[in-house]
Amino acid sequence: DEDPGDIEDYYVGVASDVEQQGADAFDPEEYQFTCLTYKESEGALNEHMTILASVLKVSHSVAKLILVNFYWQVSEILDRFKSNSAQLLVEARVQPNPSKHVSTSHPPHHCAVCMQFVRKENLLSLACQHQFCCSCWEQHCSVLIKDGVGMGVSHMRTLFPLLPNEELRKKYRRYLFRDYVESHYQLQLCPGADCPMVIWVQEPRACRVQCNRCNEVFCFKCHQMYHAPTDTPQSRNDCPKCNICIEKNGGCNHMHCSKCKHDFCWMCLGDWKTHGSEYYECSHYKENSDIVNQSQQAQAREALKKYLFYLESLQLEAQTYQWIHEKIQERVMNNLGTWIDWQYLQNAAKLLAKCRYTYPYAYYMESGHRKKLFEYQQAQLEAEIENLSRKVERADSYDRGDLENQMHIAEQRRRTL
Repeated sequence: DEDPGDIEDYYVGVASDVEQQGADAFDPEEYQFTCLTYKESEGALNEHMTILASVLKVSHSVAKLILVNFYWQVSEILDRFKSNSAQLLVEARVQPNPSKHVSTSHPPHHCAVCMQFVRKENLLSLACQHQFCCSCWEQHCSVLIKDGVGMGVSHMRTLFPLLPNEELRKKYRRYLFRDYVESHYQLQLCPGADCPMVIWVQEPRACRVQCNRCNEVFCFKCHQMYHAPTDTPQSRNDCPKCNICIEKNGGCNHMHCSKCKHDFCWMCLGDWKTHGSEYYECSHYKENSDIVNQSQQAQAREALKKYLFYLESLQLEAQTYQWIHEKIQERVMNNLGTWIDWQYLQNAAKLLAKCRYTYPYAYYMESGHRKKLFEYQQAQLEAEIENLSRKVERADSYDRGDLENQMHIAEQRRRTL
């Protein structure tokens, strides 16, 4: 059963029969995307890795690191490789930066973490030659994976022997795949609960996408609830290091990315190490102190009235949807048909909510000739909405074909608007 409260989001059920009725007309909200399974997306990613490894003459694991660090922008990678291949490997963290090389001063056979003397074969190091014992490496990698970090080391053959059990190895594979997808500019994991689908788009934009498995609808760009006509909410920012979307839920400007562990300032996005000691005020970012004045307070009050007016219209459709839901349930319980028989009524209620969602566009539109034209067309749509709403409420008195015809008219008006 569907949750009646879901109707507050106009886009719930975008794959309904209503969309098919006007399929021949242009839909300005249409956005091309493809839903892939984990296996399909993993195959596509591996194909990219194989091709790049062949072109650059590097190993498969090195190609992975390069692609992830450059967000799978193959053309940019090839250009950088042609201009300075050594610098490309440094930026992709394949090779250490020569200018930052620190000489090791620890005695041989000595772990720099636990300060214990161990046998030479039990010491491991990266290209920087800092040696640590296998036990410390194992604990370090285990903690990283338990914290959900997958991209610290991308070479499975190197890392697997350091993981003490199969459960951690499975987590590592899962986190590694997640990081591959999140770093790809054309891919997004479906945010639906336990949904194993990946959304692919040709051109990444802040548009509405819907998973064909769990029907979750979200904004492709910020991976959150679809928020048109507004831009990405001001409470969200991208991590300046790994570009993952981060939502601020507190007052402090000191942000810590849970994915890459980068610390930065929310206001200026600068590295927190070089930022200073300001926790609630950023010296690099100052707003205009003259913003708050009496006239703007008056504008805010008018905007609030306007917002409440449009909000009330949307809430009325939520009540209508709940009433229809209860009506269908009553008929099914009385053996007057099945849920499938009465599905068209639910589709009508969903269309009503979609049509009402034109109010946020009116709310955010600036005054002028364009808004007057918009409100005129909106009035035409409202007339069709009222006809549809009346027929939905009196569904027993109207033929199904008549109601579906009214749905088609309302949908065409909505698309025109």
